[in-house]
Amino acid sequence: MKVLLVEDDPKISSFVKLGLEDEDNKITVAYDSDMAEKLVFKKEFDIIILDVIIPGINGFELCKKIRNANIKTPIIMLTSLDTVEDKLTGFDCGADDYLVKPFSFKELHARIKALDRRHTETIVAPTLTIADLELDTITKKVTRDGNEIRLTAKEYAILELLLNNQGKVFERIEIAEKIWGFSFNTGTNVIDVHINSLRNKIDKDFKPKLIHTIVGFGYVLKEEE
Repeated sequence: MKVLLVEDDPKISSFVKLGLEDEDNKITVAYDSDMAEKLVFKKEFDIIILDVIIPGINGFELCKKIRNANIKTPIIMLTSLDTVEDKLTGFDCGADDYLVKPFSFKELHARIKALDRRHTETIVAPTLTIADLELDTITKKVTRDGNEIRLTAKEYAILELLLNNQGKVFERIEIAEKIWGFSFNTGTNVIDVHINSLRNKIDKDFKPKLIHTIVGFGYVLKEEE
């Protein structure tokens, strides 16, 4: 597996590099965002391990640039920033996983293998549809009535989840666990904010409405009856 490690701490980069090389991976190390950006746009990698606090633009901004360039390589944030807000920022920028320092190398390696499996799985249904809404799982392009709709990484993930489970009611906590990988405090409105933003993009100017609130339970994607 070809891994890009973006980490400016020489002790951590050496530790991770040696550990992954022992598992027969090929590791390229970048010590700042400028070097990392050049490598990402020049070479293909199977996994990117990205620190947040690095010289140049931070890891969050670099992750955004990578995703805006339509590069789908799985990204693991590896950082000392450990608040829920930090994790949400990382996921909203397009990260696939978030691991807090200090960390166990065994856990990092397990997460890398899990992400690689997920990324290389054969896609059974490349295009998901309901009514006039289409989501292409290969190009990540979403259209409604032929109009392309730009979604954030998390909006796309939520929509793909709902499309793959049409008619199923998802509780907020279930959406959080499946999309962010952890549950939020019951007082947070993160899920509602993302759902409302998604509705504004795919439902506001179109009929039929597709995302429905089931009061007391959660959300479901289905055509209006």
